[in-house]
Amino acid sequence: MLDVKAGDEASFDFLLRKYRSPLVNFLYRMVRDQATAEDLAQEVFLRVYRARHKYNPSAKFTTWLFRIATNLALNSIRDRRYQKLEYSLDAPVDEEDSAPRELPAREMRIDEHMIERDRCQFIQKAIASLPDRQRVAVLLHKYEEMDYGEIAGILECSESALKSSLFRAYETLRIQLAPLVAQSAAGRGEGRPL
Repeated sequence: MLDVKAGDEASFDFLLRKYRSPLVNFLYRMVRDQATAEDLAQEVFLRVYRARHKYNPSAKFTTWLFRIATNLALNSIRDRRYQKLEYSLDAPVDEEDSAPRELPAREMRIDEHMIERDRCQFIQKAIASLPDRQRVAVLLHKYEEMDYGEIAGILECSESALKSSLFRAYETLRIQLAPLVAQSAAGRGEGRPL
């Protein structure tokens, strides 16, 4: 980023290629809409480029990048919630999670595919139901594999506050996802009397 600040366009292209996919994946997990995630990623890089002359390496570049992405994603979510309130009660209901899914490498039977799809939707809804800061912390920790220091920098909080937030989030998810774990254990034959 310091090279970008100095005017090196090739360095910006390098940053774009390196961080675009992880950023879009993170944003998709936040907003749950591929087109919106792509738009937000473009806006993140636009803001990075515009702020290149003011860049101050007080934190890691990824911390700064994901802080911008997090703020844009949270604003987008709030805007969408407001827009949903404007819809008519008589309007037809759309499938909210109609984004394409990645399929496992081996061919699955249709019933296995449906069970896997339902399981993914159940997990996504549980994560989406978390408060904003907890959801961001979980996504950055589990999916982006960032360390506590980086996530705390993105959320602008102390590491102890982050750990507390993650603990509450994982505890909430453990309770919400308990039916999935029980269902999975029953499907494997665990927990049945011999």
